[in-house]
Amino acid sequence: MKIVVSKDGKGDFTTIGEALEAVGRRTDTATVSIFVQEGTYREKLVVTTPLLTLEGTSPEKTIICYDDYAKKQDSTGEPLGTFGTSVLMVDADNVIIKNLTIQNTAGAGGLVGQAIALYLEGDGIEVNNCRILASQDTVFTGPLPPFPLQPGGFKGPKETSPRIHGRHYFKNCYIEGDVDFIFGSSTAYFERCELFSRNNRDREITENMVYGYVTAPSTTRESLYGYVFYCCRFTGDCPPESVYLGRPWRNFGRVVLIDCDLGAHIKTEGWSDWGKVDARNTVYFAEYGSRGKGAGGFIRGERASWSNILLKEELDLYTKDQVLCGFYKQK
Repeated sequence: MKIVVSKDGKGDFTTIGEALEAVGRRTDTATVSIFVQEGTYREKLVVTTPLLTLEGTSPEKTIICYDDYAKKQDSTGEPLGTFGTSVLMVDADNVIIKNLTIQNTAGAGGLVGQAIALYLEGDGIEVNNCRILASQDTVFTGPLPPFPLQPGGFKGPKETSPRIHGRHYFKNCYIEGDVDFIFGSSTAYFERCELFSRNNRDREITENMVYGYVTAPSTTRESLYGYVFYCCRFTGDCPPESVYLGRPWRNFGRVVLIDCDLGAHIKTEGWSDWGKVDARNTVYFAEYGSRGKGAGGFIRGERASWSNILLKEELDLYTKDQVLCGFYKQK
C-alpha cells in the first residue's frame, strides 16, 4: 500500500501526521509506504506502525522540522526535558526512513539545551540517505538506560517502558551536531556516513578547549556491540584538536571505527572518559585503519591509553551482518 503526502493537495494527505494517523488505524499487517513530496513540513511526528517506509523525494527537497528543546516549558510549566524534544520518533520495528532531512531548528545547545532530531525506539530500523540536523543530542538510539542519573532525567514518552534493545542501520547519511550528537544504548551500524561537528561556540578559542563529542554510548554490559562506523567521514568546522570521537554516557559504552577518515578537528587522544576513571576499565573504544588529519594520534600511538587498536583478524567480528545479527540480510 502506498500513500502520498503533498502540500499542494494533490496527494492523499497534506501532512505527514495525517498519513501516519490513517496508517495507525489499519488492522492488517501489510507493508505500507508513505511517500512525501517535496516541501518543508513543520511537524512533530511519531511512527508507531511496523513494516512502514517513510520516504521523501530527496534530502534537499523534503524537509521535516520542528523546534522543541529541553528547556522549553510544557503545558504544566515544567521543562520538556531531552526525550520530549524529538522531531521524528520511530517507536516501531522494521521501519525504513529514506531520502529526507530531519531537522531540529531550536538552536545551539548552549542556549536551549538538548534538542533531538531523530529518536529511534524499535528494532530493525534503517535510515538511508538522510540529513539529520541539530545541535546537542541530534540522534538518540534507544532504549534509555535502566535508570537516570538524576531524578526526572528520563522524562518523556518511554520513561516507564520496558528497555528493549534495538538494532539500527544508517547508510549514506549526513548527521550534524556538536555535543553527544549520536547517543544511546542500541546497536547501530553506520556505513559511509558523514558526521559533521558544528562549531556553535561564540567564545574566543582557548588552548585545549573542547568543542564537542561525536558519540556518547550507553551500551549495556550484556551487549556485544554499540556503535560501529564503517568507511565514514568525520568532518566539521570546529578548530583543530577540539572534538572527541566519543565519551561514555554509561560505563560500558562501545564504539568502533573501521577505515574512517578523520578531520583535523579530532583531538590527538581521540576519546574522553568524561571524568569517569572507573569507566576506563569497562568501555570499549577502538579504531582500525583511521586516516586523515585527525588520525595522527591513532597512527602515532597517541590515543587515550585505555582505548584500543582493532586487529585485522578481528574485523570479521564487525561486518554489517555480524553486528546487526542478520536483520539487514533478511530485508
